[in-house]
Amino acid sequence: MSLHTGTGRCAGLLLTVAVAAGALTGCQSIADAASASGCDGTESRVEKLESYGVLDSRPEGAVVPKGFEKPESGCWQDSGDVQLYASRTYVLRGDKAQVAAHYRTVAEQEGWKPDRDQGASNGGQFTGLCFTRDEGDRAATLDVYFLTKEILEAEERKPGPEFGSGSGYRVEVTAAADGSPADCSG
Repeated sequence: MSLHTGTGRCAGLLLTVAVAAGALTGCQSIADAASASGCDGTESRVEKLESYGVLDSRPEGAVVPKGFEKPESGCWQDSGDVQLYASRTYVLRGDKAQVAAHYRTVAEQEGWKPDRDQGASNGGQFTGLCFTRDEGDRAATLDVYFLTKEILEAEERKPGPEFGSGSGYRVEVTAAADGSPADCSG
């Protein structure tokens, strides 16, 4: 038993030395080593994103499509960037402009600020909205965008029959896990 404990301490010490040596030789920065935990410990920040009322708000006539009944949230890591997200998917049988008007109003009431030209950009058709919000050292982005067949296929999702009777769209709040500034660069 004492051999196992000693081995664990030795392994811990060797790991600490390896990380420090990597940082000192330029192979890996201490910040990179520290961020290796990725999504660990981000649960409370994800819960904060889930709490924004704009996610549950929808214009009259919008429905939750089959297969999208539950909000989606979590953390993902790509190319070293760790992103947190919370989203809801809806289908509206009405006009896309109705979606734009609804979310502009709700976002403003909740303290979101428009970050880019809002509205028509694809042959006069509404394509999406984007807002940002800063709270102390934390920033978040709110996107409202219409779903395409390509987006759903990339997500390996099969659209339910509701998508055939209207326009599917997503309301999504995202934030960098490290709290870095948010913008609508897309």
